[in-house]
Amino acid sequence: MGVGTYVRTNRNQTPPQPDAARSPVRTQRPPWFGLDIPLLLVVIMLAVFGIVMVYSASADYAFRHMHSATAIFSRQLLWMVLGGGVMVFMAFLDFRWLRKLAIPLMLATVFLLILVQIVQDERYGAVRSLFSGSVQPSELAKLALIIYLSIWLYNRSDQIRQIRLWILPMGFILGILGALIMMQPDLSALITIVILGSLMIFLAGGGIRQLLVVLALGLLVGYIVIISGVFSTGTKRWFEFIGGLGNPYEYSLHVRLALQAFIRGEWAGVGIGMSMLKLLGLPFPHTDSIFAVIGEELGLAGATILIGMFLFLLWRGLRIARYSPNKLGALLAGGISVWLVTEAFINMLVMVGLMPFAGNALPFISSGGSSLTMTMAGIGIILNVSRQTARQKVKEERSSHAIVDLRRRDRRGRVPRPGRPSSPAVED
Repeated sequence: MGVGTYVRTNRNQTPPQPDAARSPVRTQRPPWFGLDIPLLLVVIMLAVFGIVMVYSASADYAFRHMHSATAIFSRQLLWMVLGGGVMVFMAFLDFRWLRKLAIPLMLATVFLLILVQIVQDERYGAVRSLFSGSVQPSELAKLALIIYLSIWLYNRSDQIRQIRLWILPMGFILGILGALIMMQPDLSALITIVILGSLMIFLAGGGIRQLLVVLALGLLVGYIVIISGVFSTGTKRWFEFIGGLGNPYEYSLHVRLALQAFIRGEWAGVGIGMSMLKLLGLPFPHTDSIFAVIGEELGLAGATILIGMFLFLLWRGLRIARYSPNKLGALLAGGISVWLVTEAFINMLVMVGLMPFAGNALPFISSGGSSLTMTMAGIGIILNVSRQTARQKVKEERSSHAIVDLRRRDRRGRVPRPGRPSSPAVED
């Protein structure tokens, strides 16, 4: 069953009425709880796994550059606590309030992206951050885009199959964010935004035709930008990727080192903290390349378990979207789930040479405050949708139980049998 089917099919049906002879069943969970426990557990597992791997991947790097082996680990731990607080807040803030916050949030995102170009805080050949690298507005742009598109598409659900009515406004929204991100340049964020825009159309009820139109336009524009040479880094990465598919020695040094890490890790890995490639030049082992460190230290088994956790997260997110009390909740839960797993698989595919190098973070795992905070905020919204679904179910159960109870107490008369007069009603 496809992603769109999960979101478009609402199975929130009223539970069957219990037999009148039975007493109403007491609701098992209070309406203010209702959080999806399996999703919460896998998020906790990913966050804990991430903090362990950040320490393993960054200890040597932090000691050499910051004179403290725990510098990056301590900062990531602080961001995890902050992100957890944001997740809890979003989980208990009714997601319908986002309808009032969507436009201010999008305007704030555009303002921060413009501010990045004004401040010009260049790091590693790109201008992406504010406050000495602590904040990357492109990470906020991904979540803001999902929230904005969810509400925008929810309000235009009757027009979704008429391409001519929404293609220009949609292109304008994506074009503004894409242009500002392309100026940094942040190719990974640009790729993510194009994919999200396409998939949100599908989740909103669009068919394969609408999905293919948006994807084709995005790929065409991206290809023109790459071969034009406007961004030399993107052009170089594209040709390295194409060459590497035929001959692995033509991959970039970054990808070649990552592949060596996986080869060295084999099936079971060399053990946590025992990676050699992170000491021998693997770039950014605690951020972009952390999946390669996982492959070396935990082997194919560890990498497979991590992939399984992300697939489980996708399943729970789409299930929450499927049973959402309304289409807005379905779009939010489905869009955020697809975003997080898409980002994860882009990072993983890049590290094994199956995608052009993008340089995006691995959600929950890579070191980075902006990425972790936005990821946890997104999870909070998904949990909020599950909570609202549980509350709706509780209301339906209480309503049905009240009806059953009233019927049990109604002793005014019986339905007359054929050929027999009804008994007189008992007066109050």
